[in-house]
Amino acid sequence: MIVLWLLLVIVFIVLATARLKWHPFLVLILACFLTAFCYGLPAAGIAKTIGTGFGGILGSIGLVIVLGTIIGLVLEKTGAALVMAETVVRFIGPRFPTLAMSIVGAMVSIPVFCDSGFVILHSLKESLAARMKVSSVAMSVALATGLYATHTFVPPTPGPISAAGNLDLSDQLGLVIGVGLLVAVVPIVAGWLWANRFLHEQPDGLVSNPADDARAQAIRDGYGEPLPPALAFMPIVVPIVLICLGSVAAFPTHPFGDGAAAQVFNFFGTPLNALLIGTFLSFTLIRGEDKTARISAIIGNGLTVSAPILLITGAGGAFGAILKETPVSSYLGSALSSSGVGIFMPFIVAAALKSAQGSTTVALVTASSIVAPLLGQMGLDSEMGRVLCLMAIGAGAMTVSHANDSFFWVVTQFSRMSVGQGYRTQTAATAIQGISGIFWIWLLAWVML
Repeated sequence: MIVLWLLLVIVFIVLATARLKWHPFLVLILACFLTAFCYGLPAAGIAKTIGTGFGGILGSIGLVIVLGTIIGLVLEKTGAALVMAETVVRFIGPRFPTLAMSIVGAMVSIPVFCDSGFVILHSLKESLAARMKVSSVAMSVALATGLYATHTFVPPTPGPISAAGNLDLSDQLGLVIGVGLLVAVVPIVAGWLWANRFLHEQPDGLVSNPADDARAQAIRDGYGEPLPPALAFMPIVVPIVLICLGSVAAFPTHPFGDGAAAQVFNFFGTPLNALLIGTFLSFTLIRGEDKTARISAIIGNGLTVSAPILLITGAGGAFGAILKETPVSSYLGSALSSSGVGIFMPFIVAAALKSAQGSTTVALVTASSIVAPLLGQMGLDSEMGRVLCLMAIGAGAMTVSHANDSFFWVVTQFSRMSVGQGYRTQTAATAIQGISGIFWIWLLAWVML
């Protein structure tokens, strides 16, 4: 019955989000109560456990999510993301157009949501496809898969940050970023190679959507004079460097010693402090009159965008706290430890959730909540084990993007692809990315654990 109750709760989450279209926040909170009642937890303590789990995860990672979202919005609104993309294209040159789009997507999606990133880069993608006489289908798939890879693996994108909090990695985001970039290489290359299969295939949609093209061009025209590349990269590069330096400073070997230098790196390398610095650096990109009003408007927009993510993240933390109070971890732990599933179990859970309900963020948050109590029994309770577990969840959360995923529709509609062509190109690409990613993670686990 222990496994049956857990399966019942998971089925409830999938059906409520995918079929009934209930908001994931409400579904996860109801799943907390359903789990508690199924396993006979004391009724008087259920609300307290939910509140503690909700507040605990937001206390450790909530402000980081908000600041990361604000930085991404500033880079989007000021044209800095487009400047970053064009800089990469110039650096790589015209010989490898699809590779350039993959790298551009991977870079831009670290701070910017992949849906927004595709819209921002649509005009650049189309102009490059026409200039280099390459199919826009291949360019679209290369861009989409590049965006998708870092979106699921590399903070400060909210999904990986939220999952990191559930896996007690809030203070190890530097390590998560480093491993995430390493893990993302294989899915990026896999997506790029798959995109090259369509170098001579044209979109089979009936007509171009003038509204979509006009929207993308209006965004591009509204940026005005392009920013200097150094300024465009600064708000995201500086926080990442600071976080990584802070992680290095915390190594047991004390590479920066125990004096003032180590204290400085520890302070500025704390994710909250580093992203706050990045936020103020991003404000320097905002130009024109009423700068203060524009900054306030972007902050307000950032709070609006991040609010649902925060609620889902908090609900995921509450769900994880309830699961820790049940006997499911000890029961499943012995079975998992002897089954040899290991690192594949988080992947399978996340892939099932992603494919069923469509949201990568919901898959990341829910899967990390489910597997967090099982880390010890899976042999993943070390620091690196938790990081690789997060990567496995990320690989599952990209498997697969299809018609229930908003990103699928952004890619197909802006690229003038039919649904069928979208399944052959974009959906198949995300399946290949996820599967290649989990086998790459499995190999890394052999070396690192």
